[in-house]
Amino acid sequence: MDVALGRPEILVDVGERRRAARRWDVFLQLNFLIPATVLLIMVIGAIFAPQIAPYDPLQTSLSARLQPPAFAGGTDAHLLGTDKLGRDVLSRIIYGARVSLSVSLLVILITGTIGTALGIVSGYFGGWLDGLLMRVTDISLAFPAILIALLLAVTLGPSFTTVVLAISLLGWAGYARLIRGEVLKLRNADFVLQARIIGCSPLRIMLTHVFPNVINPMLILATLSVGLVILIESALSYLGAGIPPPTPTWGSMVSDGRGLIDTAWWISFFPGLAIGLVVLSGNFLGDWLRDRLDPRLRQI
Repeated sequence: MDVALGRPEILVDVGERRRAARRWDVFLQLNFLIPATVLLIMVIGAIFAPQIAPYDPLQTSLSARLQPPAFAGGTDAHLLGTDKLGRDVLSRIIYGARVSLSVSLLVILITGTIGTALGIVSGYFGGWLDGLLMRVTDISLAFPAILIALLLAVTLGPSFTTVVLAISLLGWAGYARLIRGEVLKLRNADFVLQARIIGCSPLRIMLTHVFPNVINPMLILATLSVGLVILIESALSYLGAGIPPPTPTWGSMVSDGRGLIDTAWWISFFPGLAIGLVVLSGNFLGDWLRDRLDPRLRQI
């Protein structure tokens, strides 16, 4: 009898263990593991760049200029070769990750905060305020960020602050549009109506009842925005409106090698490869988050 009575408990325990194992197995899927690993490597490289980089990224050596990568006939002293001033390409890529990831983090923090706040206010109150905020959002979406950045670079001069300001100036609109749509579905939900009945203020409802329910789509959009921000920053550096030299950035490195693509392809190729890997990793990780956080797309 004791054994018979204990069987249901054993079955429940086994079932819980299996469900827990399945939850952890999600993080072993390749569509999460590969992009997360790539981004983690980039972040570690950016944080510990002085310890990891074999050379100073600004150190020049005309005697070592335009050396090919080690696997293409170069030496082990410069694994990815050198540029036209003899600077080590690998070291500049590692330090360039600092700039790209710093810009991306700051821009996403600024645009996510502003866009989410405006989206919640617009969707919750509706009416003329919603119409006004959405028209401003439409105008922001209509302007190309690169054009605004070029104008700011001419006005304020190319700098780290200019790049962050230029991308943030219009980047909030996507968050506002997405969050507003989510709030429109939530503002008449039962728990929101009950909060109104018991006398909660609009600010409290938006912070404690609405905001927690829009975190998931906000995180998904933020993850997908990593690649986009890095692309814009690289394009601005390529056009000369980004971080001024000699600070190493991936976009400026690609620009430096464009005139030598026939004879020194590695100068542009490797920073371009770093941009592509980060952009793809951000997009794949965003797709994975969407599949996991959206109940309609959940597989397990």
